[in-house]
Amino acid sequence: MGSFCSRLLRPCGWASHLRSSIIGPSNRENGGKEDKGSWPIFSEYSYEQLQVATSGFSADNIVSEHGEKAPNVVYKGMLHNGRTIAVKRFSRSAWPDSRQFLEEARSVGQLRSERLVNLIGCCCEGDERLLVAEFMPNETLAKHLFHWETQPMTWAMRLRVALYLAQALDYCGSKGRALYHDLNAYRILFNQDGDPRLSCFGLMKNSRDGKSYSTNLAFTPPEYMKTGRVTAESVVYSFGTVLLDLLSGKHIPPSHALDLINGKNFQMLLDSCLEGHFSNDDGTELVKLATHCLQKEPRDRPYRKALVIALSSLQKEAEVPSHVLMGIPHGTEPINSSSPLHEACTRLDLTAIHEILENVGYRDDEGVANEPSFQMWTNQIQEILNDKNSGDAAFRGKDFETAINCYTKFIDGGTMASPTVYARRCLSYLMSDKPQEALGDAMQAQTVSPDWPTAFYLQAAALLSLGMEKDARETLKEGTALEAKRNSRN
Repeated sequence: MGSFCSRLLRPCGWASHLRSSIIGPSNRENGGKEDKGSWPIFSEYSYEQLQVATSGFSADNIVSEHGEKAPNVVYKGMLHNGRTIAVKRFSRSAWPDSRQFLEEARSVGQLRSERLVNLIGCCCEGDERLLVAEFMPNETLAKHLFHWETQPMTWAMRLRVALYLAQALDYCGSKGRALYHDLNAYRILFNQDGDPRLSCFGLMKNSRDGKSYSTNLAFTPPEYMKTGRVTAESVVYSFGTVLLDLLSGKHIPPSHALDLINGKNFQMLLDSCLEGHFSNDDGTELVKLATHCLQKEPRDRPYRKALVIALSSLQKEAEVPSHVLMGIPHGTEPINSSSPLHEACTRLDLTAIHEILENVGYRDDEGVANEPSFQMWTNQIQEILNDKNSGDAAFRGKDFETAINCYTKFIDGGTMASPTVYARRCLSYLMSDKPQEALGDAMQAQTVSPDWPTAFYLQAAALLSLGMEKDARETLKEGTALEAKRNSRN
């Protein structure tokens, strides 16, 4: 162990060798793939679109680690086309320069990699500044390392996280986005397949406060403490702190970790949950890599491509899918529910859905849609109500084209908001082979009544019609949870 420690503390010979040995671009930069056709192009959204997508920025949709207390809150949402998204809403004091915000967002939005949580859009209206990214359903690295519930992360998965993160940083650097702000375990998320991805939000230059590190100062690069500026070498230092997280299963300050190594207590760094599950040589190599990333002098830290090459040689169980290594359920899972509407939407049985909506009537509109007051009764209001009644008659008689026209007139009247009308027009669109329009109505029903299971079930039916089975399953789960919650109160 003594000879190992002395080699670790010898300054930079290994890092210098890695730097000089890398010539030309690496074919591993993006994880070996880059099919931009599979990702949406970067778009600018209206505030109203994102408000609808997040059910009015409902607290129930917050996915930020610190909830509403976070300075910039992240919400889960769903766009009109059925794509599930993450929406980061900045505080009103952030990004006072709208032009700078748009330039940054558009630049980051040009990146497309399977190693990134890709930025797919933004919104800049008035004081509002919002970013739209892909949604990652399987939590953060911090959750799986520090707060796991069923099983600790396997050694093979930790090595995969390290490699994929190095590939993400290498790709960003190759595209002119070498700076990453406050890289830590909360910035790494897992997609539906259990693959780790680096959040695109850290690629944005921070707003007016100029702060690039929000974590404890014990984890910030030494040069940042002096200059307040992030450099490409600063990001490599932060990568080293993530390697320490992966080694230890804890968030250990670099100074403490280096003291342990210097004191020949290398074994004390390792996560006790992994004892006997990896070779000492593998642990030694990862500690060595972390130590070189954490060199005090920026010039002594390795290049990103060197990190990719070093970590590629350490990979274990490369043929095993990430979701297996992570113990994450994957693929089609049957959802048990006693709800006839749930079952009908799962089967996409439109006839059964029609019968259920017809029998339930407007019972679920209670407390949402109100009859107009006596003073509001005018000929115009009466015409709008007549449109609704005509729509109901057409819906009952299965004349769905007429139902669509009548309900559209009622909705366009704008006097009353009825989730049931949206639900009925949604089914009418499905019956008319217009699933995209149906999805929009189901989402509008959810906006009017955020806790209404029917809105989620109908969204699932529309998503199934669009061939989006994964999203449909997720939406069915949300509807089931809401229905169970509602039933527990009754």
